[in-house]
Amino acid sequence: MAATTVLAAVICPPGPPRVGWVAIADGIIVEVGDGRPPGGAHDLGSKILAPGFIDLQVNGVRDVDFRTATQEQWRRASNALARCGTTAFCPTFVSTNLADYDAMLTRAAAARADSAAEPGHASILGIHLEGPFFGGAPGAHRRDVLVPADLAWLNALLLTHADLVRVVTLAPEADLGLTATRTLSTAGVIVALGHSTATYDEAIAAADAGATVVTHLFNGMGPFHHREPGLVGAALDDDRLTPTLIADLVHVHPASLRLAIARKANIALVSDVVADDGHDQEAVRTADGRLAGATTLLDRAVGNVVMLGESIERAITMATAVPARVAGFGDRGTIAVGNRADLVALDPTSLTVEDVWIAGDHVRDNPRSSVSA
Repeated sequence: MAATTVLAAVICPPGPPRVGWVAIADGIIVEVGDGRPPGGAHDLGSKILAPGFIDLQVNGVRDVDFRTATQEQWRRASNALARCGTTAFCPTFVSTNLADYDAMLTRAAAARADSAAEPGHASILGIHLEGPFFGGAPGAHRRDVLVPADLAWLNALLLTHADLVRVVTLAPEADLGLTATRTLSTAGVIVALGHSTATYDEAIAAADAGATVVTHLFNGMGPFHHREPGLVGAALDDDRLTPTLIADLVHVHPASLRLAIARKANIALVSDVVADDGHDQEAVRTADGRLAGATTLLDRAVGNVVMLGESIERAITMATAVPARVAGFGDRGTIAVGNRADLVALDPTSLTVEDVWIAGDHVRDNPRSSVSA
């Protein structure tokens, strides 16, 4: 198949933003160059060409809740994510009864196979189980379904749904002896710490046992204290831990975002978007006013990080290279030869998504960025 070449005023990352071009063949980046290409190219003009965004925590999109979604709803949601620049994601199931997960995962497996065969749909990297093994900071999760880590249940789940569960968020205090953390880590599942009031020492012990991520830093965890830094302090202090951040400017104060981003190079943006009622709102809340999820996808999160004073390269890296690395997908997240041709073109002023390619296929009919598209 002949290569398609795309030229942009700015490409990044890796490296600083620069004029460059990308050649694509059979869904793969086959060549990358600076300046203008030797032959003809599809010229994006002043747009920024970046890797596709990778979201490790998405609960649903608009009226679609991934826990209950039909096959048609899965397709609609994955296409909506793609049109907003999210080319790969981890559908996230919040805490529920242990008996309910098998059916949800069976539907998710069918949806993953379907999205892999359907051009223009975001790739499902694997499922993120957020709970139900939580501790003292459950947030909006149902208290009645929270249980200590059940090793027998986990082993049976991993046996039945091999290679489907990608991330499990749990609280160290709910994992006696950290046996679940070790089991999951050994099985190649990413263990994320969250919804926890663990002490700093307990969090470090969990990292020793194989935990590598801290879910939505600052949210769903005990506060930082100068004599007991807790999970927040461990996330910012231990380079083995990659914190994720919700950058909708509602879940975390801009000053806290700036402090965390300045401290840690390995921070990943997540949306934590949930299904909502279709009305414009800054975030989704429970009846008693607690935050229950976001409405801002990664396209706007990247723009928010730039607005806070970070470079466009750093903001894009937090939504691409870092989540790809922590999730173990070395063929995504950067514009490099041999990587999947998952790409987004951004307006240089507004940073809205103008064009999207998934495995080299141009995603059509992108009226505008954001979840309301």
